[in-house]
Amino acid sequence: VDAQDPKIICHPVVVLFSDMIWGRLANKYFFASRCYFGATLLVFIVSQSILQHLSDGKEDDTQRIATFVCRVFIYIGSMGQLFVNQVRYLVSNCKTKSFVSVGCIKVPEYLFDMQKLGALALLTVLFLMCTQEPIFHCAAEVGGNGDLFTQRCPSVEGTGRQDAYSALSMIALLLYWGLLVDLTIFSMRISAYTLVCGRVLSELGLFLGGMCFLVLAFSSSIGALKHKSKDFSDIPKGALSLLEITLGLFPTEHFMSVQKEVPVLIAVSLFIIIVTVFLLNLLVAQLNGAYHAIYADMVGFARLTRGTIIVSTLAGVSDKRWNRFLSALKLEEKLEFNEGDIGLAGGIQVLEPSSANPSAVDRIKRFAGSTSSRMPWPAEQGDIDEEDKFERLEKVIHRATKKMTGGRGGKKRGAGSSSLGQGSSSGQGASGGSAGSGDSE
Repeated sequence: VDAQDPKIICHPVVVLFSDMIWGRLANKYFFASRCYFGATLLVFIVSQSILQHLSDGKEDDTQRIATFVCRVFIYIGSMGQLFVNQVRYLVSNCKTKSFVSVGCIKVPEYLFDMQKLGALALLTVLFLMCTQEPIFHCAAEVGGNGDLFTQRCPSVEGTGRQDAYSALSMIALLLYWGLLVDLTIFSMRISAYTLVCGRVLSELGLFLGGMCFLVLAFSSSIGALKHKSKDFSDIPKGALSLLEITLGLFPTEHFMSVQKEVPVLIAVSLFIIIVTVFLLNLLVAQLNGAYHAIYADMVGFARLTRGTIIVSTLAGVSDKRWNRFLSALKLEEKLEFNEGDIGLAGGIQVLEPSSANPSAVDRIKRFAGSTSSRMPWPAEQGDIDEEDKFERLEKVIHRATKKMTGGRGGKKRGAGSSSLGQGSSSGQGASGGSAGSGDSE
């Protein structure tokens, strides 16, 4: 995990080890830690998006009390937890002096983690919401009408606090949902897809940058023309109209006024060709190329993300739970290679269908006798090195030559003549007859 190598993390042994720890131990602790965050999100949705729409008119006491309780829970339970976590991360970086220089400013290292940076952003938004909370501003103006925990009072209405609070609520909800993306780690396929989406965002950013440049260029150019089109009367209106054309939101009836102005029509047509025909198709090609280039390593990066979560989760696992997990592995028991065939201890047995890797050769080498570690390792049958092979081949050739030479000598001797002239060894082989041949073997 520290090496951040997507190739090593996909090794079958590492995959087996990480999946075993994740499936039997880490996932339960990780899910339990995220359940509280999910509960705070649910409470936040109820207080901000459900309760305020239950009644069209005046809120009743039950609705106001429920809204107040939910929001107090968010400010104390959620914002308080986020604050404690941020302080813990900052203290940890200060102790280890883990800072990254960004220009002339040293930034804590934990802020380069997107999850922790998102948590800091959520903490900031919740704090701003607390300062603009309508219930707190109206608490001092509660009269004898019984409107306890109301959100409608002169200090809120007409001051813009309600609009600011609603905008902050929307941003906070988006951040809440964004921080739940790490739950995709339960599925490697979904996690890899999420990482791919994050990696190709740079291509989308290039497209948006090019589109903004063209919108600004064409809106200012059309503003320099002399025309009567109200949609392009100045640069802001022209930029808005071009953006609507790009997104397909420009009203169809407004094109009639554009068609009456030929220079404007030419400029708008050229803009549509460049943005819609060229840039959009180029974006598709870029996304396709980037996807194929990075998808091969995305599974590895997804497993690295899971490995990081496993390491951080195991730091909070008690020794008792860890020892219970180790004892459940039964590493001291000997494994069965086959039914009744006991092997070594200290391993983990992985079963597979018999048809998965068919083999007619038994890959397990078996030796008779004692299994004592003091006994020498038995010689393996058929374990012959290259030199032994050549030596045996040389002996076979030599033996075959002897036989051929002896056979020819016998025939010559029987004929009463000897014309081979192969030296003393050949003569001895011929005079010895079959007995000499038998001795040479």
